[in-house]
This record gives sequence, structure tokens and C-alpha cells, in this order.
Amino acid sequence: MIIRCWGARGSIPVSGSEYLKYGGDTTCVEIRTKDNDVIIVDAGSGIRRLGNQLMAEGVNSFTMIFTHAHWDHLMGFPFFKPIYFSKTSIAMYGCSYAQSSLQEIISRVMEPPHFPVNFGDIRAEILYHESCVEELRINSISIKTIPISHPNQGEGFKFEEDGKSFVFLTDNELLYKHPGGCDFEDYLAFSRGADLLIHDAEYTETDYLRTRAWGHSVYTDALNLALGAGVQRLGLFHHNQERSDDQVDAIVQDCRRFIKREGRKMDCFALHQNMEIKI
Repeated sequence: MIIRCWGARGSIPVSGSEYLKYGGDTTCVEIRTKDNDVIIVDAGSGIRRLGNQLMAEGVNSFTMIFTHAHWDHLMGFPFFKPIYFSKTSIAMYGCSYAQSSLQEIISRVMEPPHFPVNFGDIRAEILYHESCVEELRINSISIKTIPISHPNQGEGFKFEEDGKSFVFLTDNELLYKHPGGCDFEDYLAFSRGADLLIHDAEYTETDYLRTRAWGHSVYTDALNLALGAGVQRLGLFHHNQERSDDQVDAIVQDCRRFIKREGRKMDCFALHQNMEIKI
């Protein structure tokens, strides 16, 4: 299994010299299976570059799944070039939650006056899978789901292939239970023993004094979850839009110091766009 990050930023895309290392695009993650199937998680601004890559490779059939319907996870969809070609086929999965359907979630980002091209004018074939299920299978990959603790609800995922597992929990507030969310112990059980956990780590403890209940975690809480679950690698994700490269580096170093003091061996790093991880 190969995991590629096309966007690790939260809330809104950013640009500037202080964001060069970790990048400014919002959430989009690509998973390549052993059979080279493509699974795309979320359509933040990073999906634009992924679309260009898929076009260059001639890949026109893939799966798309969504964690939730907030703008920073959908804004890139109208700029995803494959949707404008009839040879493209997309199997789309997601839980509608606050919206009436998965199609409504996607189409609303292209409604007037927000975008000049109507959703009805795209040419790709999209097959919607509306049901909220606890587990689904896409050929060699098994995908388990868990509700995230976030305003308006959403889902986290565990991807398993050939005994390897990758858990993706972005926009998940570990120490505040939003309606529909789970307890810390549930996320602990869901993540237990994962080869890779990528978790929301948007806030510092100082940030959290004013952002509690906004739907994101303090990085130390994500670290405690990873250590408690015994994961092999922790990737910090959904970097705050104001967080510079140097500040993200400082967070990573703080986590690594804590891991060392605890006598643990877990690898900890911050996701950056264009990062590739093999498990």
C-alpha cells in the first residue's frame, strides 16, 4: 500500500515562503493498492495536482471517498480535470450526514454563483454509494469506518491490505465529544496496532484555550492516542493555516522529545504535500 499526500493544510489553502516545506493545499490523500487501484480521500485543493497526475498516467477509473462535507475538503473538486472527460469513471463513497445525499454534497460546490461551470455539465460517470457502512471492500483493500468527533459529523477510515493497516483520522477532536462522535477509548481501539496513523494535530495547548469544540485536536492528544494504541508511525496532519514551517518543525521535535523520554520507538513526523509513504 502506498499513501501519497496531496494536501495537508487545514481550513484554507495558504501560500508564501513560510509554507514551502509542508505546503499550502488542503486535504487530499491518494492510496495505491498492490493492484494499482486508486483510492482518493477528500477533494481539498490538493486534488487539482492529483488530477493532473492521473491524466498524465492515463488513469481514468478510481474510487473517491469523503471524510465530511466541510469546504476545505471539497473545494478542489471543480478543478479536478478528470471529471470533465467522458472516459472517467468514479465510484464515490461517503456518508451524507447533514446533507440529503452524497451527490448534493458534491454538486453544491459548483452551484451558481460559486462556480461558472454547472455540475450537470461534467462528463465523468459517477456512481454514488450513499449508504453509511461500517466496512466496505475495494478489491484487495478492506476499509473500516468510525464516526469522527467534529461539527456536522463525518467519518474516519482504516485501510487494510495484506496484514498492513493505515488509519486516517482528520478533523477529529479527541477530548471533546461532538454529536455523533466517539470517546477517546473508541479511537484508541480503532487505531490499535496500526502501521500508520495520520491524525488531526491542528492545535497547540495555547490555541485550544480559545478553539475548544471547533472540531480539531491538540497535537499532544494525537501523540497520546498514537502511543496508547501502539502504532508504528504517527503522521501529524491538518496543519493550521497560520502555522509556519518552523512552527510545524517545533511541534514535531516536541513530540519526538516526548517519545524519547518515554523510552518508546514510534516514528513521528508531519505530513507535507507530495509526501509518499509505503507500508
